[in-house]
Amino acid sequence: MPGGTVREHLDSLRVQIEECLDHAPLFFNAHSGYDNWSFSEAGDFYGDVLDLEKKIGLPISHETHRQRYFATPWQTREILKQFPDLRVTCDFSHWVCVCERLLPDMGETIALAARQCHHLHARVGFEEGPQVPDPAAPEYAVHLKAHEAWWNVVWQSQAARGMQVSTLTPEFGPPPYLHTLPHTNVPVADLADVCDWMAVRERANFEAGQSATRSRPSIRMTNSPG
Repeated sequence: MPGGTVREHLDSLRVQIEECLDHAPLFFNAHSGYDNWSFSEAGDFYGDVLDLEKKIGLPISHETHRQRYFATPWQTREILKQFPDLRVTCDFSHWVCVCERLLPDMGETIALAARQCHHLHARVGFEEGPQVPDPAAPEYAVHLKAHEAWWNVVWQSQAARGMQVSTLTPEFGPPPYLHTLPHTNVPVADLADVCDWMAVRERANFEAGQSATRSRPSIRMTNSPG
C-alpha cells in the first residue's frame, strides 16, 4: 500500500526476511521504497538496507516497479549512483509504462541498471501498460525486440562481473495484468502458455549469447506471480 515511513519499511522488510531465512533462499527480491519519498529519505532507506544485507549475508535485490521508489528511471539512476553496491531486479516493463515510450533516451540509465542487476523479470511492457497480452504476437514484435536488447545488456554485465548463474522470472501476471475481454473478464491469452513461451525463448537467447562469448555461466528460471 502507498505510504509508510523509512523506519516502517525497514522494519517490514527485516521481518519478512527473517521469516524466510530458514528456507535457504538464493537471494531476496524486494518491492522496496515508496515513490513519494524524497531523495534523502530514499538514501536513508537504501543505505540501511545495504547494512541489513551485510548482516544476513544474502543479496537483497530491489525491483524496478511502479509505486515503489524505483518506479522511474530517473529516481533509480540517482540512487544507484549513490550506492554502487546496491542490487536491483530489472523489470523494464514498468519503466516503459511509466515513461510511455520504449526508452530511446535512457541508454545510459539502462546500462547503469544492468551493471547493478542481480535478477531479471522478463515481462514485455508497452507504452500504455506494463504487460502486452502476448509477447509472441507480431503487433508487439518491436516491444519484444527492445526488451530483449536490454536483457542482453544485463547478461553481458553479469558475465563481466563473473556471475556464474543468472536468474530470470518470465513474470507475466494474471488479470488485470493480463488483458480480458469486456463484460466477460475472459483472458485474451493463456497465461501458462505465455510464461512457458517466454522461458523457452529467453533460455535459448541466453545460451546463444554465452556461446558467442565463449563464457560458461548458466541461467536459472524462477516462477512468481505478476
